[in-house]
Amino acid sequence: MEQILRVRDVCRVTGLARSTIWRLERGRQFPARRKLGIRSVGWLASEVSEWLMTRALAIPARKS
Repeated sequence: MEQILRVRDVCRVTGLARSTIWRLERGRQFPARRKLGIRSVGWLASEVSEWLMTRALAIPARKS
């Protein structure tokens, strides 16, 4: 069964602010939220993890 992350969890996992997540989502640069109820949304954990991996691969490693 797929885990659903609420906005607080997504912020903690990604290190992004709520407004940044929603801005990226509007620009189709972040996974789309899923409507869970009348006033609640969530993101699929697998999609957020995949997004994090693609970001990590896109950023070149720093040389010391």
